[in-house]
Amino acid sequence: MSVITKIEVQKKNQDRVNIYVDEEFFMAIYKELVFTFNLKKGDNIEEDHLRQILKDEMFLKGKNKALNILSKANQSEKKIREKLVSDFEEDVIDEVLDFLKKYNFINDNELASKIVTTNVNLNKYGKNKIKQNLYNKGIEKSAIDEAISEIDVDAEFENALYLAEKRYARVKNEDPKKAYAKVANHLAYKGFNYDIIKSVLNKIFKSDYNDDY
Repeated sequence: MSVITKIEVQKKNQDRVNIYVDEEFFMAIYKELVFTFNLKKGDNIEEDHLRQILKDEMFLKGKNKALNILSKANQSEKKIREKLVSDFEEDVIDEVLDFLKKYNFINDNELASKIVTTNVNLNKYGKNKIKQNLYNKGIEKSAIDEAISEIDVDAEFENALYLAEKRYARVKNEDPKKAYAKVANHLAYKGFNYDIIKSVLNKIFKSDYNDDY
């Protein structure tokens, strides 16, 4: 049976310690695990004990990496998983994600709601573009559907009208049909559906050009 012969705090990282077994370097772990497992110089270390220490070490590494990622920007569960998969086993990732969800570090529903609010109020996007943005963030479908369903129809129409009027101001001196097409294409690019675009164009152009849209 092996014996812990030295526990040494790392000089460059005070949160990590080096464990020596039988006078030789054995592994580096987070300092908190020394207290969790009550490790002391002179302790015998068995295989099962070692396996649990290593398991907890990998969990802490995964958790800290995930928290570091989240400190820079909110992420969906899927995106966090993708960022961990190259360094950690599936069971470790699952444990990390369970921790993050338990303490609300990740929440796809809340993230989707925040993105929708920003996209509607600041970017003035339509539902189609917002939905695509949510998919690109890796947010689960149920959270996307719920967030999209909360978008106010009148607010979406007003956003489309605002964008259309701005674009129309730039093209109003062009050939009317070309101007019409440019405004329509701009609204489609911004993610508005056919019915909203049609209604907005009717309001701005008050003509029959929209028969071709």
